[in-house]
Amino acid sequence: MRALLSVANRDGIVSLARDLLDLGVEIFATDGTRETLATEGVEVASISALTSAPPLIGGQVKTFHPSVYAGILARRHVPGDLEELAEQGIGLLDLVVVNVKPFAPQVGSGVVPIDEAIEMIDVGGVALLSAAARNFAGVAAVCDPAHYGTVVEEMREFSQVSAETRQRLAAEAFAMIAAYHAQVAGYLHHISNVRFPERLTVVLEKMRDLPYGENPHQRAAFYRETTHRTRSLADATQLQGDDPSFNDLVDLDAAFRIAADFSIPTVCIVKRGNPVGLASADSQAEAYRRALQTDPVSAYGSVVAVNRRLDEETATEISRNAYEAVAAPGYTDDARAVLRRKDDLAVISVPDTPPGGLADYGIANLDFHRVEGGLLVETIDRLEIDRTQLHVVTRRRPTLEELNDLLFAWRAVRHVTSNAVVLARSGALVGVGAGQASRLVAVEIALHRAAERATMSCLASDAYFPFADAIQLCAERGVTAIIQPGGSVRDGMAIEVADRHHMAMVFTGRRHFRH
Repeated sequence: MRALLSVANRDGIVSLARDLLDLGVEIFATDGTRETLATEGVEVASISALTSAPPLIGGQVKTFHPSVYAGILARRHVPGDLEELAEQGIGLLDLVVVNVKPFAPQVGSGVVPIDEAIEMIDVGGVALLSAAARNFAGVAAVCDPAHYGTVVEEMREFSQVSAETRQRLAAEAFAMIAAYHAQVAGYLHHISNVRFPERLTVVLEKMRDLPYGENPHQRAAFYRETTHRTRSLADATQLQGDDPSFNDLVDLDAAFRIAADFSIPTVCIVKRGNPVGLASADSQAEAYRRALQTDPVSAYGSVVAVNRRLDEETATEISRNAYEAVAAPGYTDDARAVLRRKDDLAVISVPDTPPGGLADYGIANLDFHRVEGGLLVETIDRLEIDRTQLHVVTRRRPTLEELNDLLFAWRAVRHVTSNAVVLARSGALVGVGAGQASRLVAVEIALHRAAERATMSCLASDAYFPFADAIQLCAERGVTAIIQPGGSVRDGMAIEVADRHHMAMVFTGRRHFRH
């Protein structure tokens, strides 16, 4: 048996080579891999010994040779193929161990010029894997060090890699090749400013299997995007507690994204994908207390996220309630000591985005909605609005305090399932109406949740009001200012009602549906 080794990831390669040699396998390796083995006292033959040709074009052409590809692609069950190899003095290659240097992390570490990116693209390794995977009937294509142990174990037991394992390895090799090419395509589309290419390739790598999906009868797994480089839940580290469930992860992602959308200390509590508590304050602990006041009943069994390193005071407050998980960009030692007392609480640490301007590309800047047989794809809904873009349409302008609450509510409402209405007061949500077919019903729910706190609050709606009845109801319950996109044919009626009740109303000209 003969093997070819060419690896960018050198993990485990020395041990594998030693095991293969002990099993009597003849090994050929490319120069870099061969040098790594030699430093550990493992001597193997060079690719040049196999091809009788030196590396060309700066080392780019090493393995593109009939002695390599014929030995890989020859069909073991076709006598003519074997006879042809014998005539040419070419031997079979039965094991191809190749992995390539990942492309996405390199170009994602900063803004990489195209000429440098081109030099990063691996051609030879990908071609070798493709050939070996295509002929999995006789060749084992190994692209991941995680499989070295299985390969050696089966060779010891059966003197070869089993047919079942070869097929599984081939499938993984082709998936790796497809992902690699997709990452290259994503980069080229990105620098060419092509947002929606004719063929959109999605590359994800599995992090772990989940116990179940949204419901116990559904199977599930957690994958991460390879082209997403800024901080996210997919890059988080779990510090304690049970692994979050599918639904917990959905809520944790929403909670952390919402909290991270605010610049001052902010705490967000999420249940069923919607915020049931959200507040900003000068101190983290005060933001948490005010977020919990939004809807303390619904907060039971939810998840909580903060946009600052979690401190001891906030951790103590959190530990007094029943949460499934907490997420933060780090924890103080004292906060960790407090949370350790809650054995059943999953504690998630989300890393900060490294300095230096990471480059998200590919699908990282897109949102997806699954439909039967396909995907709806759109750019991510960014807020991108400031006070200068607001248009006051009522006779009374909002006060400075109202304006701050309107902007807080407007930032919050885009994270709520449409039809969405939120009420805010002093930098905290006091009422949320989410996911309603009727905007009036959403207003009614938000007012009901707020109760007496609706008085002197400000309201944000993710889309315009088709009728003025909701404005009238808000006025009767003490809401003093409203922010909404505008654009209804009945905007005039809404403005008239607001003026009659001395309310301030601001149009943004931008809708924030979230289905």
